[in-house]
Parts: sequence; C-alpha cells; structure tokens
Amino acid sequence: MIRCLRMSFAIPFLLIASAAPAAALDLPGRKPGLWQLTMNFEGRNLPSQVMKHCIDAATDKEMNGVGGGMQKEVCSKQDVQRAGNTIVIDSVCKFGTMTSTSHAVVTGDFNSAYTVKVDSKRDGGPAMPGMPAGGMTHMTIEAKWLGGCEAGQKPGDMILGNGMTMNIHDLPAMRSGAMPAGRPGMPVR
Repeated sequence: MIRCLRMSFAIPFLLIASAAPAAALDLPGRKPGLWQLTMNFEGRNLPSQVMKHCIDAATDKEMNGVGGGMQKEVCSKQDVQRAGNTIVIDSVCKFGTMTSTSHAVVTGDFNSAYTVKVDSKRDGGPAMPGMPAGGMTHMTIEAKWLGGCEAGQKPGDMILGNGMTMNIHDLPAMRSGAMPAGRPGMPVR
C-alpha cells in the first residue's frame, strides 16, 4: 500500500509513516508502469499530497520492502486478514517516543486502482506540522495506474508533488546524509 519519502521530502515521508504499518506487508504486486497516489487527511489543515511511482516488478517489491525491514524493528503487532480484494491490517508501532496504533483497510485489484483507508492513533512524540500532538488521524490514499512510465523515468522513480524526483536506489545515500546528484533530464533531488 503504500510507499513515500523525505523535508520537501520529510513531510510526505512523515505522512506516509502514519500509514506504514499497512504499507510494507506482503501485498499483491502492482501492475508495472506509472502509478499516481493521492493522500488526503480528513479534518486536518493539510493539502492533498500527490506523488507518482514508476515501477517494474522488482522495484515495486523493493519499495514494499523498504518499510518492511523498518517495521520488523518497530512494530510489536501486525495482524493481517484477507477476504477477496480486501486486506485489513491492525498494527502497533513505536517510532522513538511516539506510538502509532493503526487500522488499515486496503481494497482494489493492484492492476488499475486501489484504495487504502488508515485510521491511526498517535501517542507521544514531537508535534508535526498540520497534525495533532495526539489523537486520531484518518487518511485515505487513492492509487491509480496511469499507463507506462513517462520518457526519462526509470523503474523506482518517485516523483513528489513539488516536482522533486528520487529513486528507491537513492535511499541508502539519503539515510547516510548524502544527497544523490540529479539525473540528466530529471530535477535535482
């Protein structure tokens, strides 16, 4: 379900982190090509966040796995129930001093469109812009397949709403504090 990342990049990452308990499980693979993900928060003063993922089977699995390793370390509970095209995930994860208890419902076919609805209760941790210091967050992610990746894109590219592009393979450098150089024809990350 879901995958995103880092301050022009950090805010989208923090938004997705609240959905991360559902994001890094063994979900069906998405159809290769370009996917658009639109994240909306109910009752919050945050604009919709839109991003695009250019994927093939390998990078989709890799994007799913990025959160998976993190979740094994931070989640004390991760219950998954499947019924037809619906996946329900209940989880409890701790990020530093913050605990997130989430209930996520994923519906769709992963070939043309899917929806993720996440209800998350956040306890502790620092305040985040536009988010309550505690309490409930309700997020919906609408994902739709747009077709083939655009010219100049390569599998693993994530295009954020501000035009910033990064690739899943850039994450190790970002974690170490190094920013990768931009690719010709693509915005500097």
